[in-house]
Amino acid sequence: MSVKFWRFTALLLAAFSLSLSMAHLLEFPRRMLFDKDLWVRVTVFEGVYALFGSVGAFFEIGAILAAFVVAFLVRRRGKVFYWTLGGAGLLFAALLSWIVFVNSANAELTRWLTNPVPPNWTQTRDQWEYAHAVNAFIKIAGFSALLISVLIGTRSSNIFEAGRVK
Repeated sequence: MSVKFWRFTALLLAAFSLSLSMAHLLEFPRRMLFDKDLWVRVTVFEGVYALFGSVGAFFEIGAILAAFVVAFLVRRRGKVFYWTLGGAGLLFAALLSWIVFVNSANAELTRWLTNPVPPNWTQTRDQWEYAHAVNAFIKIAGFSALLISVLIGTRSSNIFEAGRVK
C-alpha cells in the first residue's frame, strides 16, 4: 500500500478522533455549570458517551498506528518525517493522557452506578472535564503536525497559486 493510502487513513482516523475530543471541548463551558444531579445523570447514567469509548478507541488507536506507519514510510524525507513523527507522537501522548486521567476518572464514575455519589464529586468531574479539554488540544497539535507533513511534502510549497487551490 502506498504512502498516500496511509496518509489518508491516518488523517481520516485522526480527524474522527479529534471530532470526539472537540465535542467534549465545545461542551466543556456549559457542562461545568451543570449541578451535580444533571452532570451525573448525563455523564454516568444516560450513556451519552458510550460510543465515544468503543468507536472512539478504534479511531484513536487506528490513527496512531497509521501515523506511525506513515512516519516509517517517509523516514528518509527529512522535515516530512519529523512532522509526521511529531504528529504520531502527539496522538500517542493524547492516548496516554486519556489512560492516566480520563480512564481513572471513568473508573470512579463507574462506582457511582451502584454507590452514592461522593460529596467531593466535583473533583472527579473536574478531572474528567479538564482531561478531555487537554486531550483536545494535544490532538489539535497532532493533527496539525500531520497536515503540515503533507503540505510540506507537496511539490510546491505554495498550495495557493493565482487564487486557486492546487
